Amino acid sequence: MANPVEHGRDGSSRPLSCEWVREVPVALEFNGLSYAVMMATPSDLEDFVRGFALTEGLAGTVADVQQIAIAETDLGYIARAQLSGLGVEQLTERVRTRVAESSCGLCGIENLEAIAKPLPRVPEHAPPTAEAIFAALSDLRGLQEINRRTGAAHGAGFADRSGTLRCVREDVGRHNAVDKLIGALADAGQEIAEGFVISTARCSYEIVEKVVRAGGTCLVTVSLPTSMAAERAKAAGLSLFCLARDDSFLEL
Repeated sequence: MANPVEHGRDGSSRPLSCEWVREVPVALEFNGLSYAVMMATPSDLEDFVRGFALTEGLAGTVADVQQIAIAETDLGYIARAQLSGLGVEQLTERVRTRVAESSCGLCGIENLEAIAKPLPRVPEHAPPTAEAIFAALSDLRGLQEINRRTGAAHGAGFADRSGTLRCVREDVGRHNAVDKLIGALADAGQEIAEGFVISTARCSYEIVEKVVRAGGTCLVTVSLPTSMAAERAKAAGLSLFCLARDDSFLEL
Protein backbone atom coordinates (compact mmCIF):
# COMPACT_ATOMS: atom_id res chain seq x y z
CA MET A 1 0.00 0.00 0.00
CA ALA A 2 1.38 3.40 -0.99
CA ASN A 3 2.40 5.83 1.72
CA PRO A 4 0.41 9.09 2.00
CA VAL A 5 1.64 12.50 0.90
CA GLU A 6 1.25 15.40 3.32
CA HIS A 7 0.16 18.70 1.72
CA GLY A 8 0.68 22.00 3.54
CA ARG A 9 -1.27 25.24 3.28
CA ASP A 10 1.89 26.86 1.94
CA GLY A 11 1.85 24.56 -1.10
CA SER A 12 4.54 22.23 0.23
CA SER A 13 4.23 18.48 0.06
CA ARG A 14 6.19 15.51 1.36
CA PRO A 15 5.75 11.74 1.46
CA LEU A 16 5.27 10.18 4.88
CA SER A 17 6.09 6.73 6.14
CA CYS A 18 2.92 5.12 7.45
CA GLU A 19 1.91 1.89 9.17
CA TRP A 20 -1.74 1.03 8.63
CA VAL A 21 -3.87 -0.45 11.37
CA ARG A 22 -5.11 -3.88 10.33
CA GLU A 23 -8.84 -4.33 9.78
CA VAL A 24 -9.94 -7.77 8.61
CA PRO A 25 -13.11 -9.90 8.69
CA VAL A 26 -13.27 -12.21 11.71
CA ALA A 27 -15.92 -14.91 11.44
CA LEU A 28 -17.18 -16.07 14.83
CA GLU A 29 -18.40 -19.66 15.04
CA PHE A 30 -19.82 -21.23 18.18
CA ASN A 31 -20.60 -24.94 18.42
CA GLY A 32 -20.13 -25.22 14.68
CA LEU A 33 -22.70 -22.51 13.94
CA SER A 34 -21.76 -19.30 12.14
CA TYR A 35 -22.82 -16.45 14.42
CA ALA A 36 -21.35 -13.18 13.14
CA VAL A 37 -18.66 -11.65 10.98
CA MET A 38 -16.96 -8.70 12.63
CA MET A 39 -14.43 -6.28 11.21
CA ALA A 40 -11.59 -6.31 13.70
CA THR A 41 -7.87 -6.00 14.29
CA PRO A 42 -6.43 -9.53 14.46
CA SER A 43 -4.73 -9.22 17.85
CA ASP A 44 -5.82 -10.89 21.10
CA LEU A 45 -8.54 -12.75 19.22
CA GLU A 46 -9.00 -15.37 21.94
CA ASP A 47 -9.82 -12.55 24.37
CA PHE A 48 -12.21 -11.18 21.74
CA VAL A 49 -14.04 -14.51 21.48
CA ARG A 50 -14.42 -14.76 25.26
CA GLY A 51 -15.55 -11.18 25.69
CA PHE A 52 -17.95 -11.28 22.76
CA ALA A 53 -19.60 -14.45 24.08
CA LEU A 54 -19.98 -12.93 27.54
CA THR A 55 -21.36 -9.55 26.44
CA GLU A 56 -23.70 -11.16 23.90
CA GLY A 57 -25.13 -13.35 26.65
CA LEU A 58 -23.98 -16.53 24.91
CA ALA A 59 -21.90 -17.46 27.95
CA GLY A 60 -22.74 -17.01 31.61
CA THR A 61 -19.11 -17.32 32.73
CA VAL A 62 -15.80 -17.57 30.96
CA ALA A 63 -15.75 -21.28 31.80
CA ASP A 64 -18.64 -21.72 29.33
CA VAL A 65 -16.29 -20.78 26.46
CA GLN A 66 -13.89 -23.60 25.64
CA GLN A 67 -11.71 -24.95 22.84
CA ILE A 68 -11.04 -21.60 21.20
CA ALA A 69 -9.26 -22.00 17.88
CA ILE A 70 -8.14 -19.18 15.60
CA ALA A 71 -7.47 -19.88 11.92
CA GLU A 72 -6.12 -17.41 9.39
CA THR A 73 -7.43 -17.72 5.85
CA ASP A 74 -6.84 -15.82 2.62
CA LEU A 75 -9.96 -13.73 3.33
CA GLY A 76 -9.56 -13.11 7.03
CA TYR A 77 -9.82 -15.09 10.24
CA ILE A 78 -12.16 -17.75 11.59
CA ALA A 79 -12.54 -17.90 15.36
CA ARG A 80 -14.20 -21.06 16.66
CA ALA A 81 -15.26 -21.97 20.18
CA GLN A 82 -17.43 -24.47 22.03
CA LEU A 83 -20.15 -23.13 24.31
CA SER A 84 -21.77 -24.88 27.23
CA GLY A 85 -24.39 -23.82 29.75
CA LEU A 86 -27.54 -21.79 29.18
CA GLY A 87 -25.99 -19.86 26.31
CA VAL A 88 -26.32 -22.84 23.99
CA GLU A 89 -30.09 -22.43 23.76
CA GLN A 90 -29.75 -18.71 23.14
CA LEU A 91 -27.11 -19.37 20.49
CA THR A 92 -29.33 -21.67 18.44
CA GLU A 93 -32.34 -19.36 18.79
CA ARG A 94 -30.38 -16.30 17.72
CA VAL A 95 -28.84 -18.10 14.75
CA ARG A 96 -32.30 -19.31 13.71
CA THR A 97 -33.96 -15.90 13.86
CA ARG A 98 -31.13 -13.62 12.82
CA VAL A 99 -31.75 -11.88 9.49
CA ALA A 100 -28.77 -9.52 9.48
CA GLU A 101 -25.55 -8.93 11.35
CA SER A 102 -24.31 -5.70 12.88
CA SER A 103 -21.02 -4.48 14.30
CA CYS A 104 -22.88 -2.27 16.75
CA GLY A 105 -23.57 -5.12 19.16
CA LEU A 106 -27.14 -5.93 18.14
CA CYS A 107 -26.22 -8.71 15.74
CA GLY A 108 -29.49 -8.57 13.86
CA ILE A 109 -32.04 -8.47 16.67
CA GLU A 110 -35.39 -8.08 14.99
CA ASN A 111 -37.54 -7.17 17.92
CA LEU A 112 -37.16 -3.55 19.02
CA GLU A 113 -38.40 -4.51 22.46
CA ALA A 114 -35.25 -6.59 22.92
CA ILE A 115 -33.13 -3.48 22.48
CA ALA A 116 -35.08 -1.66 25.18
CA LYS A 117 -34.88 -4.55 27.65
CA PRO A 118 -33.59 -3.15 30.96
CA LEU A 119 -29.99 -3.83 31.86
CA PRO A 120 -29.25 -5.44 35.21
CA ARG A 121 -28.57 -3.00 38.02
CA VAL A 122 -24.91 -2.71 38.89
CA PRO A 123 -23.87 -3.38 42.51
CA GLU A 124 -23.60 -0.56 45.01
CA HIS A 125 -20.16 0.94 44.68
CA ALA A 126 -17.94 3.89 45.40
CA PRO A 127 -16.91 5.72 42.21
CA PRO A 128 -13.20 6.20 41.51
CA THR A 129 -11.49 9.35 42.73
CA ALA A 130 -10.54 12.14 40.36
CA GLU A 131 -6.88 11.33 41.04
CA ALA A 132 -7.40 7.72 39.92
CA ILE A 133 -9.17 8.77 36.72
CA PHE A 134 -6.46 11.26 35.78
CA ALA A 135 -3.74 8.69 36.52
CA ALA A 136 -5.36 6.09 34.26
CA LEU A 137 -5.91 8.62 31.49
CA SER A 138 -2.28 9.70 31.63
CA ASP A 139 -0.92 6.15 31.43
CA LEU A 140 -3.30 4.77 28.81
CA ARG A 141 -1.73 6.53 25.84
CA GLY A 142 1.68 5.06 26.53
CA LEU A 143 0.26 1.55 26.68
CA GLN A 144 -1.55 1.75 23.33
CA GLU A 145 1.14 0.19 21.20
CA ILE A 146 -0.98 -0.33 18.07
CA ASN A 147 -2.32 3.21 18.19
CA ARG A 148 1.18 4.59 18.72
CA ARG A 149 2.30 2.98 15.47
CA THR A 150 -0.81 3.64 13.39
CA GLY A 151 -2.80 6.45 15.02
CA ALA A 152 -6.02 4.61 14.21
CA ALA A 153 -6.80 2.12 16.99
CA HIS A 154 -9.21 2.45 19.89
CA GLY A 155 -8.09 1.44 23.35
CA ALA A 156 -9.92 -0.02 26.33
CA GLY A 157 -8.24 -0.36 29.69
CA PHE A 158 -9.01 -1.64 33.17
CA ALA A 159 -7.66 0.33 36.12
CA ASP A 160 -7.76 -0.55 39.79
CA ARG A 161 -9.14 1.87 42.35
CA SER A 162 -5.81 3.68 42.56
CA GLY A 163 -5.86 4.37 38.82
CA THR A 164 -3.14 1.85 37.96
CA LEU A 165 -3.87 0.23 34.61
CA ARG A 166 -3.87 -3.55 34.89
CA CYS A 167 -4.88 -4.48 31.36
CA VAL A 168 -5.18 -2.73 27.98
CA ARG A 169 -6.56 -4.02 24.69
CA GLU A 170 -6.78 -2.34 21.28
CA ASP A 171 -8.79 -2.69 18.10
CA VAL A 172 -9.92 -0.68 15.11
CA GLY A 173 -13.47 -1.18 16.45
CA ARG A 174 -14.34 0.53 19.72
CA HIS A 175 -16.68 -2.24 20.86
CA ASN A 176 -14.15 -4.92 19.85
CA ALA A 177 -11.54 -3.32 22.10
CA VAL A 178 -13.98 -3.49 25.01
CA ASP A 179 -14.84 -7.12 24.25
CA LYS A 180 -11.14 -7.99 24.15
CA LEU A 181 -10.63 -6.29 27.51
CA ILE A 182 -13.60 -8.06 29.09
CA GLY A 183 -12.41 -11.40 27.74
CA ALA A 184 -8.89 -10.86 29.05
CA LEU A 185 -10.15 -9.88 32.51
CA ALA A 186 -12.48 -12.87 32.69
CA ASP A 187 -9.72 -15.26 31.62
CA ALA A 188 -7.44 -13.84 34.32
CA GLY A 189 -10.14 -14.13 36.99
CA GLN A 190 -10.15 -10.36 37.53
CA GLU A 191 -13.43 -8.98 38.87
CA ILE A 192 -14.25 -5.95 36.74
CA ALA A 193 -16.19 -4.36 39.61
CA GLU A 194 -12.93 -4.02 41.56
CA GLY A 195 -11.85 -1.14 39.32
CA PHE A 196 -13.09 0.84 36.35
CA VAL A 197 -13.05 0.68 32.56
CA ILE A 198 -11.59 3.49 30.49
CA SER A 199 -12.31 3.77 26.76
CA THR A 200 -10.80 6.08 24.16
CA ALA A 201 -13.92 5.71 22.02
CA ARG A 202 -17.19 7.54 21.59
CA CYS A 203 -19.49 6.70 24.49
CA SER A 204 -22.19 4.90 22.56
CA TYR A 205 -24.83 2.69 24.10
CA GLU A 206 -23.12 -0.60 23.23
CA ILE A 207 -20.04 0.36 25.26
CA VAL A 208 -22.28 1.01 28.27
CA GLU A 209 -24.15 -2.25 27.77
CA LYS A 210 -21.02 -4.37 27.42
CA VAL A 211 -19.51 -2.95 30.61
CA VAL A 212 -22.71 -3.45 32.60
CA ARG A 213 -23.25 -7.00 31.30
CA ALA A 214 -19.68 -7.86 32.25
CA GLY A 215 -20.34 -6.75 35.83
CA GLY A 216 -18.63 -3.36 35.64
CA THR A 217 -19.70 -0.47 37.83
CA CYS A 218 -17.73 2.50 36.45
CA LEU A 219 -16.91 3.68 32.92
CA VAL A 220 -14.67 6.55 31.80
CA THR A 221 -14.72 7.72 28.17
CA VAL A 222 -13.02 10.52 26.25
CA SER A 223 -16.24 11.76 24.62
CA LEU A 224 -19.75 12.66 25.63
CA PRO A 225 -22.33 9.87 25.56
CA THR A 226 -25.20 9.52 23.15
CA SER A 227 -28.65 10.03 24.61
CA MET A 228 -29.27 6.28 24.76
CA ALA A 229 -25.92 5.63 26.40
CA ALA A 230 -26.64 8.19 29.11
CA GLU A 231 -30.15 6.84 29.69
CA ARG A 232 -29.02 3.21 29.85
CA ALA A 233 -26.15 4.03 32.21
CA LYS A 234 -28.41 5.97 34.57
CA ALA A 235 -31.07 3.26 34.61
CA ALA A 236 -28.46 0.60 35.42
CA GLY A 237 -26.72 2.68 38.07
CA LEU A 238 -23.43 2.73 36.15
CA SER A 239 -21.08 5.53 37.22
CA LEU A 240 -20.28 7.36 34.00
CA PHE A 241 -17.45 9.86 33.53
CA CYS A 242 -17.17 11.47 30.10
CA LEU A 243 -15.25 14.05 28.10
CA ALA A 244 -12.22 12.94 30.06
CA ARG A 245 -9.17 15.12 29.41
CA ASP A 246 -5.82 15.66 31.07
CA ASP A 247 -7.26 18.39 33.29
CA SER A 248 -11.00 17.75 33.51
CA PHE A 249 -13.90 15.34 33.06
CA LEU A 250 -17.66 15.35 33.44
CA GLU A 251 -19.50 13.15 35.91
CA LEU A 252 -23.02 12.24 34.78
